[in-house]
Amino acid sequence: MVDTRYRSELPEIMDNFSMEGEVLIEALDKIAQINRLLGGNKVSLEGLKILLDTAITKENQFTRKREISILDVGCGNGDMLRFLADYAHKKQLNFRLKGIDANAFSLQHAIQLSADYENISYECLDVFQEGAIPEPYDIILCTLTLHHFKDQEIIQLLSRLKEKAKLGLVINDLQRSIIPYYLFRALCFVFRLNEMSKEDGLISILRGFKRKDLEQYAHQLKLSNTSIRWKWAFRYQWIIPTI
Repeated sequence: MVDTRYRSELPEIMDNFSMEGEVLIEALDKIAQINRLLGGNKVSLEGLKILLDTAITKENQFTRKREISILDVGCGNGDMLRFLADYAHKKQLNFRLKGIDANAFSLQHAIQLSADYENISYECLDVFQEGAIPEPYDIILCTLTLHHFKDQEIIQLLSRLKEKAKLGLVINDLQRSIIPYYLFRALCFVFRLNEMSKEDGLISILRGFKRKDLEQYAHQLKLSNTSIRWKWAFRYQWIIPTI
C-alpha cells in the first residue's frame, strides 16, 4: 500500500524544463484532456468568480465590464487560458490572459493551440528569478502547478505572487490520498497514457497536498480569510484574497 502521509520528493520527468519532443506534447495534451473531462478547470473558474464577486462587493468602482488581467503560472499547453477565454467570450467579459512557463517547448505548443485567441499571450520565464513578474495582475492562477515545488519553494513563490495579485490567488491542485492514486492507475489504461504520463501522474499525486499542508502554508505566510475547499476530482481549491 502506497504511503501518502508525507509529500514525496521524487522528481517528475516533466520537471526538466529543457525537455522537448512529441512525448512531452502528448503528455501535456492528455493532462489537459483529463483535467477538462473531470471538471478540473471549473475549480479554477469558480475561484476566479468568487474573487471577482468579492471585488465588486468591496469596491464601488470595480466592474466586470473593465479589463480583467489574469496570469496563469505554469500554464503548460495553455488549456486553462483557452477555457477562460471561451468563458469570457460567452459572458461578454473583457479578460486579458497571460500564461508563463519555464519550458520554452511547451510554450511554443501553447502558442500554436491559442492562435485564434487574441487576448492570450505567453512568456517563458522562471518565476523564482528576481523581478520575473514585474507588473501586477488582478488575479493569479496556479492550476496543477504548486505540487511541482518543495515546501519552502511554495512559501517563497506564494509570498511573491500575493504581492502581484490585486484581487487574489486561486490555487487548484491535487489531493494526496490513496484513492486518487489508484484511480489514476486505472485512468492510465482508459486514456492509454504514455509511460512518462503514467509515472509523472502518480508522482504528482504523491507530491500533492492534504488540507493540513495548505493550512500550514497559510500559517507560515500569515494569511487571513483564505478558503480551502475539497473539490472533485480529488483536488483542493485554495482561494487567497488580497483585496
